Amino acid sequence: MSANFERGINAFKEVIDAPVASFFSSCVHCGLCAEACLFYTETGDPKYTPIHKLEPLRRTWQREYTLLGKVGGLLGLVKPVTDEELAEWSTLVYDSCTLCGRCSMVCPVGNDITVMIRKMREGMSAAGHAPEGLVTATQRSVTTGSPAGVKWVTVQAQIKRVQKEFGIEVPVNKEGADYLVLMSSWEILNYPEYLAAVGRILNAAGATWTLADDAYEATNSGIQIGASDLARVLVGRIVAAAERLKVKCAISPECGHAYTAIRWEGPNLMGRPFGFQVKHILEVLDDLRNAGKLKLKGTLDVPLTYHDPCQISRRGGVYEQPRKLLGDLAPQFREMKDTGVMNWCCGGGGGVSANERAEHLRTLVFKRKKAQIEETGVKTMVTACANCRVVMEEAMEHYHMDIEMLGLTELVAEHLEESAS
Repeated sequence: MSANFERGINAFKEVIDAPVASFFSSCVHCGLCAEACLFYTETGDPKYTPIHKLEPLRRTWQREYTLLGKVGGLLGLVKPVTDEELAEWSTLVYDSCTLCGRCSMVCPVGNDITVMIRKMREGMSAAGHAPEGLVTATQRSVTTGSPAGVKWVTVQAQIKRVQKEFGIEVPVNKEGADYLVLMSSWEILNYPEYLAAVGRILNAAGATWTLADDAYEATNSGIQIGASDLARVLVGRIVAAAERLKVKCAISPECGHAYTAIRWEGPNLMGRPFGFQVKHILEVLDDLRNAGKLKLKGTLDVPLTYHDPCQISRRGGVYEQPRKLLGDLAPQFREMKDTGVMNWCCGGGGGVSANERAEHLRTLVFKRKKAQIEETGVKTMVTACANCRVVMEEAMEHYHMDIEMLGLTELVAEHLEESAS
């Protein structure tokens, strides 16, 4: 038995807590989770049934923690998990699961399959069966501060651009600000207009804000790969910066798993509550709107729809806020079928977009999202996750779809009444 494999099995044993045990015990094998998973619906392959992806973890639970399993193990009826099986299951756990949580929504007994996949990845990562792309991204996050290798000097270049183009100051390491603004690599590299949009909005609302030169990246690949120790390091940087600068609130950017990592898993990873609030940018915009500090002018009077990012809407509960904003901005807004908390995933979350070996499968299963978009008849789609945006733009290019993608924060800034303060 290799040391890595032994570490993986031990990690499996450690993550099997009371909720996981109850989930396995209560599963009625109905298969409803399959119909909720785009990897199954678009391939028809039963191996992509969400609960099946957990088989090595289930067998470990059965052999180690159930009476029948222990007896079956002694009699040779319940086989131990092997390293070869973990290697085979790696593609199911990492390539064909975005941690979107749609399967959990339909489980008749309330099993949170997403949580179990997240925990299973802890063992897969420890056993050395995480995909190379995610391993590399996580290593870069730890060493350079960003999964894409984005350094502070790159952010500084974007700051200069924003200051020159929009004439606004971008504060850095400012103590006592209302908000610490965080970004993801995609927003820094692909959508630098995001920083300008946030700055313009907060300035117009009379709020104070800052960036931190040692905690500008919010993406947490440690969460995606299944390495809680590394996830803790990445969250810890943000916590240290926010508390050092004494900000009131850290703003999670238009990135789904960044929000999950900081808002929901962060305090558990750190083992204590934060000394500041954490809100998604959509929550902040909604707060400002409700306080009368977000004043908009004009509308985007074209048919458009909204893509709910899974971690923000379904897993994070932020689905009413974007619709309030679009109610002010888009008189021809159209809902997709299966919208809100039941929206279909873009196919690239949970680290799948950074996993090169999953590229073909990711493109294939986008057909579910493609059909959902085309059913609305719109040519413009808005979202609030930079990763969703990149994944969908690439897929729509592949399928020759004539759809314009917009970020909601930038859309708000474009219709901002500059005199608001």
